[in-house]
Amino acid sequence: MDAVTLSDLRKPRTFPAVSVLMPTHRRPPQNQQDQIRLRNLLAEVRRRLRQDPGVADAAADEVLRGLERAAGEVDLRHAEDGLVLFATGDGEHHAFTVAQPVDERVVVDTTFATRDLVAAYTRSTKYWLLSLSDQAVRLWDGQGEELAEHAADGFPIEPEPGDEPNGTRSSPRGAQHGDERHRKLMREAVSALEGVLAGDRRPVVVAGVTRHQAFFDEAAGPAVTVAGRVDGAYEGAPASTLAELARPALDAYEDLREVAVLTELEAARGLQRYVAGVRRVAELVGEGRGEHLVVERGYYAPAVRTGTGELIPVDGRLGALRGADVVDDVVDDIIETTLEYGGEVTFVSDGFLVDHDRIALVVRF
Repeated sequence: MDAVTLSDLRKPRTFPAVSVLMPTHRRPPQNQQDQIRLRNLLAEVRRRLRQDPGVADAAADEVLRGLERAAGEVDLRHAEDGLVLFATGDGEHHAFTVAQPVDERVVVDTTFATRDLVAAYTRSTKYWLLSLSDQAVRLWDGQGEELAEHAADGFPIEPEPGDEPNGTRSSPRGAQHGDERHRKLMREAVSALEGVLAGDRRPVVVAGVTRHQAFFDEAAGPAVTVAGRVDGAYEGAPASTLAELARPALDAYEDLREVAVLTELEAARGLQRYVAGVRRVAELVGEGRGEHLVVERGYYAPAVRTGTGELIPVDGRLGALRGADVVDDVVDDIIETTLEYGGEVTFVSDGFLVDHDRIALVVRF
C-alpha cells in the first residue's frame, strides 16, 4: 500500500461500491474460522444488495463476483490481522490485508471504506534509519515492521578513495585527520539526507557509535528530526536486527507525538482555529478548511446524506435504512475529504480525545 494507491481508492465510484472488512487471525486454530466468517459476510452483501431497490440485479451479481475474485487473491491461512475487500458493479475489485485489527462490517456507498487502510498507512510508522560507520553511511526505509536499504539519492555514501579507513590515532595529527575525514563524511550524509527529507519527510533514527553520532549532530540542521538513537556499530547488520533495535526509540517517539497532538489542539483552541464533534468537524472539512484532523482509532458514526449533500450523523444503527443516501461511517468520509484537501490525519488511542468528543480538527482559517 502506498499513497498513490490510497488516493485512487478514495475517489468516488458509481453506487454501489461495496467494502467488506473482517478481522483475521495469524495462527491456527483461530484462523480456521476465518473462511466461514468471510462466507457469512458475503451472504450479508448479497442480502443487502438484493433488498436495495436502487441496485440492479446485474450490478449486484457483478459486485458479488468481484468480491469473490478479490477474496480468492488472499490466502487466509497466512493472513495478518485484518482483511479488506472492495468491489463495484463495473468489475473493479481489490483485496488487502493489514497488520492491525479491523471492525467487522459491510459498507455499501459511493466510495470504498478506506478508513482502515488509511489508519494502517498512517499508524504504520514511517521512518528513516541512518546507519553511520567508518565504511559507509547507509539509509534505510522503515515502514511499520519492514525495513529495506534505500540505495538511491546518493546513498550509500562511502569515504573517498585514498582516505585512511580509521584515521591514525597514534598522534594528535592523525586524530585530527581522522576526525576531519568523518566530519566530511557526515556533512555529505546530512546533505543527501536533507534532499530525501525534502520529498519524503519522516522522523530519523540514527545508529552508530557515539563519536560518529557527535559528528552527525554537528552537521545536522533543523530539517532533520531525530526521533531516537541506536548506539553501537552496525555496519553489515541485517535489516531485521536494525528494525528490532529501532523499535524502542520509535515507540517512545510515538508516545510523545500523541501528547504533542493534545498540545496542538489546545493551542488551536486558544487561537479559535479548533472545532470538535463529528457534525461540526464534517462541516468544516467539507469546506476544505481542515488542516489537521485528529481522531480516535475506534470511532465510527453512521450518517444520512441530505439532498444538499450535507452529512447528518445519526445515533445507533441504521437498521433497514440503506441506499445511496446513507453513509455507514461519516468518520471515514471526513478522513478521506481531509486528505483530498491536503490536510493531515492523525489517529490516536481510544479514549485519548475524551475531552474532544473523540474527533477534533485544527482549521486553516
